[in-house]
Amino acid sequence: MAATFNNLLDRLHLTSKEEGVPATEPTQKELKELRDNYAKAGQDHVFTFYDDLSTSEKAGIFERLKCFDPQYINEITEKALHPAQSSDDSQETKLEPLPEAATASILDSKEEDVQSWYTSGLEYVSKGLVAVVLMAGGQGTRLGSSDPKGCFNIGLPSQKSLFQIQAERIWKVQQLAEKQSGKKDISIPWYVMTSGPTRRATEQYFEEHNYFGLQKDNVSIFEQGVLPCISNDGKILLETKAKVAVAPDGNGGIYQALLTSNVRTDMRKRGIQHIHAYCVDNCLVKVADPVFIGFAASKNVDVATKVVRKKNAKEPVGLILQKNGKPDVVEYSEMDDKTAEAKDPKQPDLLKFRAANIVNHYYSFRFLESIEEWVHQLPHHVARKKIPHVDIEKGETVKPDKPNGIKLEQFVFDVFPLLSLDKFACMEVKREDEFSPLKNAKGTGEDDPDTSKQDILNQGRRWVQNVGGIVESEGAPEETGVEVSPLVSYGGESLEFLSTRTIKAPAVIEKED
Repeated sequence: MAATFNNLLDRLHLTSKEEGVPATEPTQKELKELRDNYAKAGQDHVFTFYDDLSTSEKAGIFERLKCFDPQYINEITEKALHPAQSSDDSQETKLEPLPEAATASILDSKEEDVQSWYTSGLEYVSKGLVAVVLMAGGQGTRLGSSDPKGCFNIGLPSQKSLFQIQAERIWKVQQLAEKQSGKKDISIPWYVMTSGPTRRATEQYFEEHNYFGLQKDNVSIFEQGVLPCISNDGKILLETKAKVAVAPDGNGGIYQALLTSNVRTDMRKRGIQHIHAYCVDNCLVKVADPVFIGFAASKNVDVATKVVRKKNAKEPVGLILQKNGKPDVVEYSEMDDKTAEAKDPKQPDLLKFRAANIVNHYYSFRFLESIEEWVHQLPHHVARKKIPHVDIEKGETVKPDKPNGIKLEQFVFDVFPLLSLDKFACMEVKREDEFSPLKNAKGTGEDDPDTSKQDILNQGRRWVQNVGGIVESEGAPEETGVEVSPLVSYGGESLEFLSTRTIKAPAVIEKED
């Protein structure tokens, strides 16, 4: 009964940070110090309704406000709304592709190079030097679900969720490393970054599914930070009389979250040297890809990124390139038509700028050890939103019909320009093998559950056919694929047992038999 009561309190945010202890309101001294702090920053309106709140409500809003430095909030808001002009801004922006020495392409690399990267990548895994960070803070709102996006079932014959697919890929890389090295019990720690709305549901989902066969001790679920929502006139908004309106701080919040959650400390204890970071919505992602790890390590870089080839000049994707001599991401909207359509002088049938960003990155641990030195330099970006809030004068909830405020967020790639070109590398991979984002609701026809499912089935069909297997189907085009479980094959390897088979699609290959 006590556990049930405490769970109820926790869901209602009425417990203190000490597990199971009902919240208590702050002392008068604590309250005065915090109020004075907000008053100095011109943000003391957040205490307008404080005296009328219940004890638990007072404790809740006090704890939230204590997490923010109101003067810092003012500063980053001002910088985001009115960015200072840098010396580069007064000069013409110079865009160039990354230097050839910093790039490689799976599409045209020598087979022996790819194999060398793969072998060394598995060697790093076998030595316990590789970790994975998953950015999974989003909900499936656009998909018609309030669950974390990683829980989403894209409709595969196996009914596996994104989380399960990715967990099984980690398991398979561990097995491949064990096979290559002869060692046993090799593990790749998986750090799953959630947000406030998704953390508890993610934890429960992993627990209910027994961590998809991974060791519980090697899966860490942590939470990215939040920032208060700001009105158009620079004031912190209240969602209710007892609650500050907040929003996750963007995928760029990963760097600060690695510190505050002690994830970096755990990596250090484990002796991690190479980190793969990616977004949950890509069903084709090669988690802990040995080729990518081996490539980045061979270049001795601090950051590397995977890209896919831009489909055409009009495709609305960010591009990874060098901007004024620094690695950077330039959004499609920032590039004029002439630049976007420019051809590669060495390969005239290709675009000059074609490295499309897919938010799939490598970090050296030595670079993450320096987070404190540069994290404050990362800019905050403005997203203008319709933000429900309490009218301070009337005490009534307002649901605006047009943008009334801003949410501040950071982007994971904002760190790129802080690097020199010799510490940054880029690997081009095949889109059909490694990138299929889930962004839109079913039936959209682009980046939706149906396209994600089909991309996995098409990949499996290619793998089967590559080893000589035959795939037959009498159904519609979307029923011609094969789902190959990651537990059977990570990237098309170990499927020779299918070489003489005829498979009726759609089909699932869950084990070797």
